[in-house]
Amino acid sequence: MKRLLNAVVHAAWRWVDRAGEIVPGTRAAEAFGTFGAGSSIGFPPATLLNTGSIHVGEDTLIGRQVTLSVGYGPGDTDVPARALVIGARCVLGARTSITAHSSIELGDAVWCGQGVFVTDASHGYQDPTRPIGEQLGPHQPVRIGSGSWIGHAAVILPGAQIGRNVVVAAGAVVRGEVPDHSVVAGNPARVVRHLEPGVGWVGTGGDVRPVLDAL
Repeated sequence: MKRLLNAVVHAAWRWVDRAGEIVPGTRAAEAFGTFGAGSSIGFPPATLLNTGSIHVGEDTLIGRQVTLSVGYGPGDTDVPARALVIGARCVLGARTSITAHSSIELGDAVWCGQGVFVTDASHGYQDPTRPIGEQLGPHQPVRIGSGSWIGHAAVILPGAQIGRNVVVAAGAVVRGEVPDHSVVAGNPARVVRHLEPGVGWVGTGGDVRPVLDAL
């Protein structure tokens, strides 16, 4: 009996998983500003807030328990029409959270590990008489260039401008500009390796890893 019950529960969960997935043609997908062909959001999502300002490109895979949020609350009208833009062929790992208020843009083929956090707004702290959570900070647009990889549990802070084909190490905290074809790690994140044309991938200690030719 226990064996049968276990099989029934898992079969039911697989059915719910498939039925709850957000794909083109579902009512949830139609509420987005754009939801590209071949894209999907796993079930269950964590939070999907003000999806009319969220645009998802084609063939993008978004894991379960992901938060895609625009603005400060349901029905917030003070948000841009394209506050959160996710390109084509992206992958967002489970429990990733992206909270946009003015502009967050992910280029094409950006892959994120699990538990990544991206935001374009923070908080202040200068007024000692008010709770920190009530001291809203400025909105600073964030961009992650095409082909980049954002490692597990990385944090991308307001104003970050990450170039193309960048590796952000797991757990890194990124603020400011990150040049194309570089590897960053740490808190705060710093460049630990970069591509030097004609030489290879040069580390901070001067070691060089060769450039691999495409097959």
